[in-house]
Order: sequence, then C-alpha cells, then structure tokens
Amino acid sequence: MRGLEGQRVKALYRMLATKHGISRFRRNYDPAAWDSQDPVNLALSAANTALYGTVHAAVLALGCSPALGFIHSGTQMAFVYDIADLYKAKVTIPLAFSLAGSANPERDARRQLREEFRLIELMPTIVSDIQKMIAPDQPQHTAAASTADIVHLWDPDLGSLPAGVNYGDDLTADPEIPW
Repeated sequence: MRGLEGQRVKALYRMLATKHGISRFRRNYDPAAWDSQDPVNLALSAANTALYGTVHAAVLALGCSPALGFIHSGTQMAFVYDIADLYKAKVTIPLAFSLAGSANPERDARRQLREEFRLIELMPTIVSDIQKMIAPDQPQHTAAASTADIVHLWDPDLGSLPAGVNYGDDLTADPEIPW
C-alpha cells in the first residue's frame, strides 16, 4: 500500500515540477545539509512539519494513539503520518512547488499554510476523517453541531468555572514549588 502511495506522490511531484518550470526535482530531506537544499524541498519540509503538528493535535484531542498506524508502522507517529497523507496532495505539496522561487520558502510555507488551513477548515476535516476511519458505521457529527457559545474551565474541587479569569491571584505561595 505504501508503495502505491509513493508512486502517486512521485507522479504528483513530476506534474508540479513541470507546471512550475522545474527541470529536475528529487525529494531530499537532509537535516545535516539543511541550508543547501532547494526551495521546494525546504518548503515541503516546513509545510509537512506544520501539517504533522496539526494532525498530531487532532489525534491526541480525540484520544487516539499517534503510534497505532494503519499504513505506516514502526514509529511513534505512524497514525499521524497516515492521516497527514490524506491532505498532502491537496495542500502541502502544491504549496511547496508554488514557492520554488521564494527567497524564504520555509517562512512563506508556514504563513500561507495558516491561511490555507483556515480556509479549508482543516481541523474539523481531520476530526471528521479520523472519526469516519475509526467508526465508519457511526453517525457523523458536523462541526457546527459540536460548537458551543460558552466555554468553562473545570476544577476537580469546584466544578465548572468561568473562562477568561486569572485564577493565579488566588494562589498562595508555596515555598516547596519552585515557580
């Protein structure tokens, strides 16, 4: 399965390289020679890292294990990589190739991704896709149905507390705590 995914991504690389006038492109991730990499590889690394972080947050928020992948295995981030692969062809890969002429492709990739993630509502999409993957027969909830107008904090002794209040003033200094 991973071999088929690799072939699909290589074909996408070739298509986007042609579209953006790049004569030869080879995916290269070399942390030891970071500054000598071409702009597309730098942008792709930065964009994928941002995507992995976003997916990781969603995986953890849903109470899933990032290590229990379906396709990827042998890493603590296997499930994160599985889910991130659903979005790379649509988001990070085209963005990276569009930044081939950028003087600062890492920065530009992160800035453009922020807006792109917001526009395509990536986080609710990730949550929905994970839920469909784990429980395909369960009814799916829409993002609008799961939002709330009121946010509360939870205290184990006091229960629900209003948000937006600095409760730090109520703490008494404890000399045993080094903060």
